[in-house]
Amino acid sequence: MRSPHHPAPDPVQPGQESVWDYPRPAIAEPTQRHIRIVHKGLVLADTRAAWRTLETSHPPSYYIPQADIVLAHLAPNPARSICEWKGQAVYWDVLIGTERIAQAGWSYPAPTPAFAGIAGHIAFYAAPFDAVTVDGQQVTPQPGGFYGGWITAAEAGPFKGIPGSRFW
Repeated sequence: MRSPHHPAPDPVQPGQESVWDYPRPAIAEPTQRHIRIVHKGLVLADTRAAWRTLETSHPPSYYIPQADIVLAHLAPNPARSICEWKGQAVYWDVLIGTERIAQAGWSYPAPTPAFAGIAGHIAFYAAPFDAVTVDGQQVTPQPGGFYGGWITAAEAGPFKGIPGSRFW
């Protein structure tokens, strides 16, 4: 029986996976999906060697290898946070032209053993950028501002971050 705090999952269409089938605790897995971030005409990141993290009720977050990011446009940010599964996160500002997008990305320099695959990778919020795509499809940022998941037509929700989802 589903908890009264959890909504009924949306119907899963062909080619979709339900975020309600994702595990808790979260996991990380490699993906060959084509991940691309473009802002102000600059291709900031482009890879087919990302890792994605999956957690119940959340759309995937994608961690891009630093080799596939234009690192000259990143600057460390002093902000830090803790994830109960991944460890301590550090944040990155993105600098393009005269624009500074504070805390646009984050990484785990020394992740827990279960998340060792994301070491040396950086994830980005989708909202600040002109184009963030997975396999050519523009993503929708996970609602709520804090979470960094990317929603595409491949995921069925509802998604953590919407009003009333605090205790999902």
